Amino acid sequence: MTRVALKGSEREPLPGARALRPAAADERLEVTVMLRPSGATPWQERLEQLARGARPAPLTREVFAETHGASDSDLNAVGAFAAAHGLTVLTRHPARSTITLAGTVQQMNAAFGVQLWQFEHAGGTYRGLHGPVLVPTELADCVVAVLGLDNRPQARPHFRIRTGPKPRRSRAAAPRAAAFSAVELAALYGFPAGDGAGQCIALIELGGGYRPADLRTYFGALSVPLPAVVAVSVDQALNAPTGNPNSADGEVMLDIEVAGAIAPAATIAVYFAPNTDAGFLNAVTTAVHDTVHRPSVISISWGGPEPSWSAQALRAMDQAFQAAAALGITVCVAAGDGGATDGAAGGVYEVDFPASSPHALACGGTRVTATANAIVSETVWNDGTPAAGATGGGVSDFFPLPAWQEGLQSTDVQGATQLLPRRGVPDVAADADPRSGYQIVVDGVSVVFGGMSAVAPLWAGLIARLNAAGTHPAGWLNPLLYAHPAALRDITRGNNGGYSASPGWDACTGLGSPLGARIAALPGV
Repeated sequence: MTRVALKGSEREPLPGARALRPAAADERLEVTVMLRPSGATPWQERLEQLARGARPAPLTREVFAETHGASDSDLNAVGAFAAAHGLTVLTRHPARSTITLAGTVQQMNAAFGVQLWQFEHAGGTYRGLHGPVLVPTELADCVVAVLGLDNRPQARPHFRIRTGPKPRRSRAAAPRAAAFSAVELAALYGFPAGDGAGQCIALIELGGGYRPADLRTYFGALSVPLPAVVAVSVDQALNAPTGNPNSADGEVMLDIEVAGAIAPAATIAVYFAPNTDAGFLNAVTTAVHDTVHRPSVISISWGGPEPSWSAQALRAMDQAFQAAAALGITVCVAAGDGGATDGAAGGVYEVDFPASSPHALACGGTRVTATANAIVSETVWNDGTPAAGATGGGVSDFFPLPAWQEGLQSTDVQGATQLLPRRGVPDVAADADPRSGYQIVVDGVSVVFGGMSAVAPLWAGLIARLNAAGTHPAGWLNPLLYAHPAALRDITRGNNGGYSASPGWDACTGLGSPLGARIAALPGV
């Protein structure tokens, strides 16, 4: 059997990690093999129509599964490969274009031509590899990615807790100075009236959990009906609150409470998955193709610097987002809260993924000052250093320049401008500064949160309201918003440590923050 390196599958150890020993030969693991979609030409034509500003009706999940899922021949070929190496086929998901294989480390090493190691790094240990994954020549064209051999932590949440006095335990979420509820921000941004009835908002979570008692406290204090919140397990991950507000619990509760306050009549489906590249992808594909809850908008507040992902994972996730676009699902993604470097050492400018996917609505951050129920100023969120927090933004090193960003330019902090050579991030923005943050209840504590993790569910709540009022879901909004920039409040002051705000699109706040009524009036929304 001739094998070739799967394009983009190479992995390097985490910075500072050291190999301890070969992974135990009898350790069992699962891998997700993502395959090319079938019927790619009609699917691509639909995306090209959307990119040109047309608004074709979205495909149904049922039609998509029939016409664009992985083909039986590709699935069967991977199944035969698995059988030849003693691997078990656990699941076949044609609509998601994935097949899950299980086996021991020894079997996976032999099947994919790798040597799995146990690595130690500052955050603990992980199973990983050094170099590429090999696949049989006859599978090279149909396999997009093989994920799960390496189970390093892939993403981090993008929230910041406002520093100050120790949070007090409270039975109520009483407003505090310089903090807003999501309901107040929706009013400040002019969101159209509505409650998201009939919609489902999907939240992707890679750890932590929620407590119903906290939700009752929070929504009761707002006098907002308690939304229906359901937990969906992906790859055996569960709703597992830790009891620490500064853990992933903070992310989960921030997402639920912001989205739910804006669209309380929508179902909030929380997809819990392991924090690995395979778990992240499987959570997204599960939500996109969920025929039970049928989300019309997905909010993602987790991510990591683009270079920390393998190229195969970038392509696989973007393929999942393209499927979402074809189905009329909007994917709102936090653009990172480590400034222009995305928290990377050495001062290198990096953007956060999955926000950098051109099929995601990348959400940047601002600081809001408001009086008398009106915004009086809005500037780029930047607390001074990446460690303190600042909106992410910049230029992708991986994704090409989308048609709807052609001719745009970035402005650096010295005032120099450059035409965008590749995908620019973010697309839109909203309040993210902890100093003008969101009042949240988590693990029995009333806390003020900021970060881009608040912006993605805020936009998701807006989309749910729009979808409830419209004849079909808003779907992939990027081309439409870039064609109508006056539907957003242009942010022209501030910087994220590398790029400056400027008139029009910029690499700090994108097109700007929402003018809800104008967005609702756009053609096709």
